[in-house]
Amino acid sequence: MMRLWLWGSKSLWVALIVFMTIGLALQIWQWPFQRRPPGLYFQQLWASTSGSLASSCNPQKQLVFLKTHKSGSSSVLSLLHQYGDRHSLRFALPVRYQFGYPKFFQATSVKGYLPHGGGPQPTFHILCHHMRFNLPEVLRVMPPDSFFFSIVRDPAALAISAFSYYKSVSSAFRAAPSLAAFLASPRAFYRPGGRGDHYARNLLWFDFGLPLPQEIRALKRYPKPFKKTQSSDIHIWPSNSISQPSKLDPNSLFKFPHSTSHIQLTDHSMSLSPASIPDSLSSSFIQWALAWLDSIFDLVLVAEYFDESLVLLADALCWGLDDVVGFVHNAQATSMKSVKGHKGIKDHGGIMDKQLANRARAWNNLDWALYVHFNHSLWNRADRYGRVRLASAVAKLRARRSALASHCLLGGGAVDPGQIANLQLRPFQFGARGVQGYVLKKGLSPQDHEECERLATPELQYKDKLDAKQFPKAAWSPSYPSNAINPCPKGN
Repeated sequence: MMRLWLWGSKSLWVALIVFMTIGLALQIWQWPFQRRPPGLYFQQLWASTSGSLASSCNPQKQLVFLKTHKSGSSSVLSLLHQYGDRHSLRFALPVRYQFGYPKFFQATSVKGYLPHGGGPQPTFHILCHHMRFNLPEVLRVMPPDSFFFSIVRDPAALAISAFSYYKSVSSAFRAAPSLAAFLASPRAFYRPGGRGDHYARNLLWFDFGLPLPQEIRALKRYPKPFKKTQSSDIHIWPSNSISQPSKLDPNSLFKFPHSTSHIQLTDHSMSLSPASIPDSLSSSFIQWALAWLDSIFDLVLVAEYFDESLVLLADALCWGLDDVVGFVHNAQATSMKSVKGHKGIKDHGGIMDKQLANRARAWNNLDWALYVHFNHSLWNRADRYGRVRLASAVAKLRARRSALASHCLLGGGAVDPGQIANLQLRPFQFGARGVQGYVLKKGLSPQDHEECERLATPELQYKDKLDAKQFPKAAWSPSYPSNAINPCPKGN
């Protein structure tokens, strides 16, 4: 009897263990196939930091984004608006929509900034609206260990967009009958210092705050690079005065892995030909400028590889996938095909062949030097991240974006401005082509409507929303103009 009892007891335990194992296995196997109820879920399900687990790093929340013109920067700005809004971060906001552009950035142009002696300085987390970069003044607002990043675009593609968008405010563009005519003989239309003509040549170089040829002649030596030291320890051009430049010799400071006359990019080959070396500028100065920017900016995105750039940005910031999933903003109503860095442009809006693309790059030679350099650095980072891993993450990002667009948007994508009745979702209209926006589907739940609205809100309206949130006591009303006249044109 004792043996039977022991055997029965053992059988009971064995059966219990078997049933528990089967039940656990079913739960595990069933989990990937469980259907989620309809709606949007902005869970942080994916985050990576060069192979580390998400728990091993802390999300970066002190950010400086240099928003360059006509480079896809409005789409990046939208992501920053959303992230800061969700996490209740404090933005360094302009009084209107830009920080005195095209003048150099000044800390006093930040709303709520208190000059020295004006009391305790408020903490700012994100500085991201249009400016001409001026590092010493930026460091009066943001801590030196902030994450600095920006975005560049192939000057050939940028020229198409800029010519259409800024034709009414650039004297050089306005005088030219077409972009092809302008590029065929740019000096017939362009005059250095002409009204709005910083839009017509080397716009990226200008936005990065680098000296123009006429300004370089006043510099006898180049400043030292910035290594995230305290602002009181650095002396960097540009600043309000160039009378006391650094005495360091740039040629003794920097050693470059590649020649400035020919830069090879793995799988993204392009060259900086001798013909594109900027006139009146020495190669040593270009080397200095690139090294100077490398010492400041932690990452520079590339518009032609936007999704790859976003994945690498999320990795660098220790953010989740949903934090860099958003919609395209400030796209002109007449769509243009994407331009890869080493291919000719095929666009029915102005540039028709590779020869004209090369003319655009030669005319914007300083921008081309920036683009080649940062394209190279982006793909070096991609190699460290892993190409296969990057492709997988990009596919996930695109799938999530597509799913959100299908869930949120009427028609599943962008529409021309005439179809947008809601002024809170209608982008500011500027330029010859108009700017596309979004219409939300009807019948969304309150939670989904809130999230979809964040994704679809244009930059000016979102800036006003953040302004009202940070300064609730101030009398507030939307200050963005409803007509097509803009005294201070923006640009994506």
